[in-house]
Amino acid sequence: MASRKLLLLLKPLDDYAVAAQSHGLSRITNPQVVHHLESRSKVHREAIRYCQNVLRQKFVDWEPILRDNVSQPIRNVDMVVTVGGDGTLLHASHFVDDSIPLLGVNSDPTQVAEVEEFGDQYDATRSTGYLCAATVDNFEQILDDILEGQVQPSELSRIAICVNSAPLSTYALNDVLLAHSCPAAVSRFSFRIKRKGHPCSPVVNCRSSGLRVSTAAGSTAAMLSAGGYQMPILSRDLQYMIREPISPGVASNLMHGFLNPGQSMEVAWFCKEGAIYIDGCNVLYTVKDEDTLEISSKAPVLKVYLPPRLLEKGILPIRRTSDAEKLRLSHM
Repeated sequence: MASRKLLLLLKPLDDYAVAAQSHGLSRITNPQVVHHLESRSKVHREAIRYCQNVLRQKFVDWEPILRDNVSQPIRNVDMVVTVGGDGTLLHASHFVDDSIPLLGVNSDPTQVAEVEEFGDQYDATRSTGYLCAATVDNFEQILDDILEGQVQPSELSRIAICVNSAPLSTYALNDVLLAHSCPAAVSRFSFRIKRKGHPCSPVVNCRSSGLRVSTAAGSTAAMLSAGGYQMPILSRDLQYMIREPISPGVASNLMHGFLNPGQSMEVAWFCKEGAIYIDGCNVLYTVKDEDTLEISSKAPVLKVYLPPRLLEKGILPIRRTSDAEKLRLSHM
C-alpha cells in the first residue's frame, strides 16, 4: 500500500491559558476560572501529543503546522487532520478545494459534569466540535478506517460570493454576514432571488442590521440562534435571514427563506462602508456604496469525515417555510 501524505493542522496552544495571561486575564482572582483555562491548555496539548504518537505508528508521511501559519492553498496532501475544534476545521476549509478531505479531532470536548458543577459560576463549556468526527478516544480507529478505505468523506455545501462580478477567493463553510462596519449602524441594501440568471422574486429594499446566509452545516450556528431553522447536514440549499429588519412591510415574508442550488441572491449595497464576514470575524472583505454581490452555492463542495450522529436519518429535522411559499417564489 502506498504511503499517504497527511497535514496535521494544529490549534495554537496559546489560544488557551497563555493567551489569556497575555491579554490581562492574569488579574482573574477566581481560582476555578484559572484552573479551567490551565486545564483546557493541558488537555489540548496532550491531544496534540497523542495524535502525533498515533501518526508515528502508521504507514503515513505527515507534517504538523500551526493553524495561524497557513496562508496559502493546501496542495499535495491526501488529507488534512485538524486538531482543535470547529474553528480549526473552518480555518482549514478556507485553504482546500474539493479534492482534499478533512478529518476534525476535537481536542478539548466539553465535559457535561464540569458544566453541571460550575456552569452557574463561569462559562465551563469547552469545544463543541460539531463537525469533528474524532476525539482522542477514537482517533486511531477512525484513522485506520480511513486509511483502509472503510469510510468515505461526506460532501458539504459551501457559499461562493462575487463582488461586482469578481469572485472572492474564500468560500464559506458555515455562513456569510453582510453588514455595516459599525454594528450599531443601519445597513441599507436591496436583494432579489435569481434562477439561472433571471429574477424569480421582486426586489426587496432593506434597512436592517445586515444579511446572513448560511449553509446546512452552518444552520446550527448563528442562524439557529437568530431564529432560523436547522437543516439536514447534507442539504444543498442555503438559508438566508435579514437581521432585525426595520419596517419590513409587505415584504416580510421574504425576510427569511431558502435558496436551492439553482438559485442565487443578488444584493445591491447602499452604504458608504460595509463588510462581508466569512465564517466569523477572522475573514472579511470590505464593500462600498453601490457594490453588487452575488451569493450562491456555486462553490466547490468540502469533503469532510463527519460524526455518524450527523448522518443518522432524522437526526437533523428541518422546519422551513411552507411548500406553497417556496413554490410561489420558484415560479415568480
